[in-house]
Amino acid sequence: MKKISLLICFIAFLSCSPTKKVVSPTAILFTDVNIVDVSNGNMLEKHQVIIDSGKIKKIVESVDNADDYLTKIQGKDKYLIPGLAEMHAHIPQPPTSDQRIKETLFLYLSNGITTIRGMLGHPSHLELREKALNGDVLSPRIFTSSPSFNGNTVTTKEEAVQKVTAYKNEGYDFLKIHPGMQLEVFDQMVETANKHNIPFSGHVPVMVGIRHALDSKYASIDHVDGYMEGLVPESEGVDPSANGFFGYAFTPIADTTKIDELVAMTKENKVWVVPTQSLFERWFAPISSDKLLKQPEMKYMPVSTLEDWMRRKDQSTSSANGFNEEQWNRFTAIRRQLIRKLQHNGHGLLLGSDAPQLFNVPGFSIHHETEGMVKAGLTPLEILQSGTVNTAKFFEMENSFGTITEGLDADMVLLNSNPLKDISALKEISGVMVRGKWLSKEYIDEKLKEIASNAKEN
Repeated sequence: MKKISLLICFIAFLSCSPTKKVVSPTAILFTDVNIVDVSNGNMLEKHQVIIDSGKIKKIVESVDNADDYLTKIQGKDKYLIPGLAEMHAHIPQPPTSDQRIKETLFLYLSNGITTIRGMLGHPSHLELREKALNGDVLSPRIFTSSPSFNGNTVTTKEEAVQKVTAYKNEGYDFLKIHPGMQLEVFDQMVETANKHNIPFSGHVPVMVGIRHALDSKYASIDHVDGYMEGLVPESEGVDPSANGFFGYAFTPIADTTKIDELVAMTKENKVWVVPTQSLFERWFAPISSDKLLKQPEMKYMPVSTLEDWMRRKDQSTSSANGFNEEQWNRFTAIRRQLIRKLQHNGHGLLLGSDAPQLFNVPGFSIHHETEGMVKAGLTPLEILQSGTVNTAKFFEMENSFGTITEGLDADMVLLNSNPLKDISALKEISGVMVRGKWLSKEYIDEKLKEIASNAKEN
């Protein structure tokens, strides 16, 4: 009888004891971190963020059981932003080695880029996209274009119908437009793309022209392509194919009073623009290839690639090919005016640098791009939005990524200083999280060291 009484008392004691909260062994806790709300520029100071199963589970002011988390990341005096998107990326394709493809993907991640839009698709990228999605390869989230639509690959209306249909069925996310397409072929492509509900993005062929391109409702126009040509008065009677590098040849006759009209058309047709301004301030710019080659990030690129970049840059910016600094200054001033007005009065901008393109090292080039956007007059918040909330809106995936919100994918970057005060804070990375996988600064540095070593051998 005495034993039964003791057992009853023990059970009663257990029932009155506070229940210990069970923490998932895979959960990760960010402590006392400042969260940047990129949708409005507000800051949630000293908050706790709980991550599990690749998702943002909770954002709270405090947790009672912080010591129970197996993985804790100290966020004191640091700033948490959503992962960035590189909206004009290039992914290597065969015969590039598997190793180099994975290294390129990591270069993007190492700079806080957790989403990339591949702008020159290949069948291998469809498989790579799925591997990235399933976590079988360490990679940003991938969206991939089709192979190129240009004046050589699509020469007839029938070919346009066939290729649009095929690429839609094969599962590409969108069609990539390059220069050279004839107007009637382009129009057939647009008609077929609309029928199959597949968007198209990229360049504006000179025979199409910016106004017709905007009315055709590109998903995005990249490089601000076609706009400079659109500023040339019809009375000039120019040959549109004599435009030079993205309209550079037309700089002296460009009428900037026409900018507002083009910007209004861009907004009306809901066309996003990817500036890739770094191309025009690095490749096509009065800065020597020798100076660019001395920049630290060049060590991550194979020697053969650097040699090719140097040769192509020196050729394209030689005086023999019509390049001069005075005209470049005017050209760049007009581009910056376009970018600023497209941000403030257009449909919106998307962050993209065109990497790896001449002297644009994947990941690292996004910092040169943000510098170019600052020079065009954008604020740090506007630049952050171009690589986060704007890209989520573009893909109609605001419920998946783009902000630090409960329930969204855990794609985040931990910074050492406040990017709302100075956008160069994006270079000061303490770590990157890609769909719940934490890449510490130490891990990133070690991996980059390995990539640099491999680059020397190629």
